[in-house]
Amino acid sequence: MNRLLPYPLLTAALLLMWLLLTSFSTGQFLVGAVVAIGATLAMAALHPSKPRLRRWQLLPKLLGIVTLDILQSNIAVAGIIIRGDRRDRVAGFVAIPLDLRDKTALAVLACIVTSTPGTAWVEYAPESGVLLLHVLDLADEAEWIAVIKNRYEALLMDIFE
Repeated sequence: MNRLLPYPLLTAALLLMWLLLTSFSTGQFLVGAVVAIGATLAMAALHPSKPRLRRWQLLPKLLGIVTLDILQSNIAVAGIIIRGDRRDRVAGFVAIPLDLRDKTALAVLACIVTSTPGTAWVEYAPESGVLLLHVLDLADEAEWIAVIKNRYEALLMDIFE
């Protein structure tokens, strides 16, 4: 059974998502099951390492911070678009030196950054640990470095490393 369903919860979640996005019919169930099983077999072939959560009790705090930041960022970006004052804004790139090395924690940071409107994870150099971030409204580069390092990286290091 482990060979067919190496990640049973992932398979079930993918099948449920498939059905929610399409329709609840026998044909869609079968197609969704094939896709879900295929995706989990592909995932198993990648041999992902299991994440080590050192302090999992900090996850709700991280979720709360990220939710609040995404909400604030949505409001700020909507304000820029609605007011039409894009000429006063300067978009740019920020190079942020990270101490974070755990692959799972870096993936979580990438999800946080890319899900926050106005920012985009552009590149990460693992040998130097430098993250290149694109910011829609780059008023203060040092402030962005401090936000990423103090608000997210420090908490992710407590959780994963």
